[in-house]
Amino acid sequence: MRTSRDLKISYGIEADIRLTSALASLPRFIWGQICTTISRWHVTARADFDAQKLDRADLFVDASNKRLDFATKITATSNGSFKIRKIEATKGFDSDGARITITPRYDLDTDDPDVVLTFSKDGTAAQLTASFERQVLTISQQVDEKTRIIPTFSSTGDVSVAWERTLTDTSSVLATFRPNQSLNVQWKEAAWAASIDCKISGSNISIRRDVEF
Repeated sequence: MRTSRDLKISYGIEADIRLTSALASLPRFIWGQICTTISRWHVTARADFDAQKLDRADLFVDASNKRLDFATKITATSNGSFKIRKIEATKGFDSDGARITITPRYDLDTDDPDVVLTFSKDGTAAQLTASFERQVLTISQQVDEKTRIIPTFSSTGDVSVAWERTLTDTSSVLATFRPNQSLNVQWKEAAWAASIDCKISGSNISIRRDVEF
C-alpha cells in the first residue's frame, strides 16, 4: 500500500499453491485500488483482473458525500472498450428521528431497473424493493433487546415470517417459516453454524465451521 496526503493506492495478488514435483505458486487474481477525496466527495476506484485474462478488467467506482447524504456506485468492464454494466445511487433523509433512503438501480446487462426504499425508526425497519415485474416488502420489528420478527410479502404471493433470537454475544437462532413450503432454522455459535431445512417433500440438516487463515 502507498499513501500520499490525498491519495491512497493499494494492490494485491491472490494465488493457488499446488504441490507437484515442484512447488509452484500460481497467481489467479490481481487487484488494484485508488482512494481519494475531491471537493468533499470520497471516491474509490478498483480494478480486478483474472491472472489468466489480463486483457479484461472488472471495474468498480464508488463515490459518496456525507454532507449531501448521497452515494453512487458504478460497475463496468474493460476489454478494449469500456462498458457500464450496473449503476445505482442512494439518497438519504433524516426526519423526526426516522432514517429514509431511496436507491434507484439499473442493470444494463438485463435492462432491468428497480428501486429500493428503506425506512427505520425506534426499532422498526422496512424495505421495499420494486421493479416492473415484482415488489417485495420486508418489515423488521425489534420485539425486545434480543428478539426480532421479520415478515416478508411479495406481489407474486410469496410470504415468509422470520424469528431471530440473540442467545449470547456469540450465538443466535434464526427461524424462517414459508407457508406450504418450508421451515428453516439456523443456529450460530461463534465459528460453528448448523442449519435444518424442513420442506414439504423432506428435510435437510447441515453443520459447518468457519476457519480463518
